[in-house]
Amino acid sequence: MMTYNIVSVDLSIIIISYNTKDITEKCIRMVMASLNRDPDIKAEIIVLDNNSTDGSVEMLEKLGKEIRLIKSKENLGFARGNNRAVKDATGKYLMFLNSDTEAVENAVPQLYRLFHDNKHGFDAAGGKLLNTDGTLQASAGRFYTLPVAFAALFLKADSWGLSRSSPSRAKEIDWVSGACFIIRKSNFERLGGFDEAIFMYWDEVDFFYRARQKGLTVGFFPEPTFIHHEGASSNSRTQPILNVYTGYRHFYKKHYSPVHLKILRDMLQLKAVLSVVIGKLTGNRYLVETYSQAYEIAKKN
Repeated sequence: MMTYNIVSVDLSIIIISYNTKDITEKCIRMVMASLNRDPDIKAEIIVLDNNSTDGSVEMLEKLGKEIRLIKSKENLGFARGNNRAVKDATGKYLMFLNSDTEAVENAVPQLYRLFHDNKHGFDAAGGKLLNTDGTLQASAGRFYTLPVAFAALFLKADSWGLSRSSPSRAKEIDWVSGACFIIRKSNFERLGGFDEAIFMYWDEVDFFYRARQKGLTVGFFPEPTFIHHEGASSNSRTQPILNVYTGYRHFYKKHYSPVHLKILRDMLQLKAVLSVVIGKLTGNRYLVETYSQAYEIAKKN
């Protein structure tokens, strides 16, 4: 199944671990079981631990030669962590998996085979993600132009498929979730990897936006299926919201005009104010505290 220290490795599977001992172990074991369904694929599993303190490192060390372990002395986050892991990858193809994902049956080799056969000509591709309860998770998205951003912020666009969806057929889309996607290592390096100014969230949107600028296409395959326990790797409900706000600002400041950035900042501030008001009216302390902080992020230039 997994082969190391040879000239030709087909696939490097990269997983970032941070204080998620149990779900990380399950993720790895599910990947191993999935790969066992197609033993002709020469694969390696690279796990970078972001200085966990919950026994994750000891668990990973016990896996021995089943994985290649990189122990970081600091929490590098998603972007820096993955970029660091790629430096040790020897595969022609890279598959990025969140530690809170589970490969269903032959999902890993299936995604690899579909992408490798290249019948659709995609330069990167993701598979189908399911929520913990088995429902579809919207993991294929549209770039956040101002109309899409407005719909996502105020009209719950995810719920009716405008900003994100889970297609029922293989198709080209703007971006796929960073929780699960595959790409040639040469193309990942051509794009310079993930933007390390983004600690977490929006990494994939920025990455695939830059891919589009380079003429690369992104696709979605509905057959390979992964369960994604979204949010399982975060111990706070507030931090993801703040990271999303930070990501919005960074993305627009990097890729759009000052006018577009100004309009986006106004929308983010309005969203925050409305959420704080609702929080105060309903006695929801979480909304008040979270969106008060989000408002301060949105105010920044």
